[in-house]
Amino acid sequence: MALLEVRGLNVSFDTPEGVVHAVNGIDFDLEPGQTLGIVGESGSGKTQTALAIMGLLAENGQAAGSVNFRGQELLGMSAQELSRVRGSKISMIFQDPVSSLNPYMSVGDQLVEVLTHHRNLKRREARERAVEMLRLVRINDPQQRMRQYPHELSGGMCQRIMIAMGLLCQPDLLIADEPTTALDVTVQSQINSLMAELGEKSSTAILLITHDLGVVAGLCDKVLVMYAGEIMESADVHRLFADPRHPYTEGLLRSVPRLDQDQMMNLNTIPGNPPNLLEIPEGCTFSSRCKYAWERCAEKPALELVDDDEEAGRRYKRCHLEELPE
Repeated sequence: MALLEVRGLNVSFDTPEGVVHAVNGIDFDLEPGQTLGIVGESGSGKTQTALAIMGLLAENGQAAGSVNFRGQELLGMSAQELSRVRGSKISMIFQDPVSSLNPYMSVGDQLVEVLTHHRNLKRREARERAVEMLRLVRINDPQQRMRQYPHELSGGMCQRIMIAMGLLCQPDLLIADEPTTALDVTVQSQINSLMAELGEKSSTAILLITHDLGVVAGLCDKVLVMYAGEIMESADVHRLFADPRHPYTEGLLRSVPRLDQDQMMNLNTIPGNPPNLLEIPEGCTFSSRCKYAWERCAEKPALELVDDDEEAGRRYKRCHLEELPE
């Protein structure tokens, strides 16, 4: 059994304009020590997938389907039961670090609280471990930072503190939502190396949500490509980058700047905009933006198995085309 099994996950939100269908029936597995990247444009359902797993959807949000973690069904768990899982067995690094930290508590008190609550450590031992973790995420003078409050720190510093908090308990599953967005390139590389080391040494599984395909290529084992709340393609990272099978995946990869191309050339873009999730179109949701669209795209394509390799695993795509044109 996989560490995390997600089956038929749907996330919707009741709004004054109607029901927003943010995630529509997605399935995936995550094994211990594996890093799974979820990519796609803003609004594709990446973050809502993570929040549904954590039981942290907004009040107007509902999740349906199954999220099985180590044999436990997380959807429908009580708040008390979820609190025993969150922070200890599953941690999440949020996209907005400043609003995720408690403004009324010092950084040190917030880090120590995680260890005293989830690991039953004495305050002195918890404090020593928290200082060491701040050093690991490249925070200078960690003793001083422990005494400071979030408003006294930069956004990048708060992000590193959130990463340290997520790693403190060495969780079985770490969900990282754009974990290095606010950091400079050097620190991004250090944090990515730290997360990779975590997976190798402790068998922690990582669910990485990001727009940075370069980070995905260097850190992930498998990739889910999401669009309008659906999985468009799922594959081993090397096969997906070398041979994309879905037009949307191809478009995302072509949009990445490359060092081996003329820098004066215009960047490739995907024309148009994602569909309105209040009124999801019939047929293929990507067809209005797809240069390969044809009459069959008026029918809804299923997510189908297209390859099953003994080493690389299974590959799925949601497209009527058997192969992308050259």
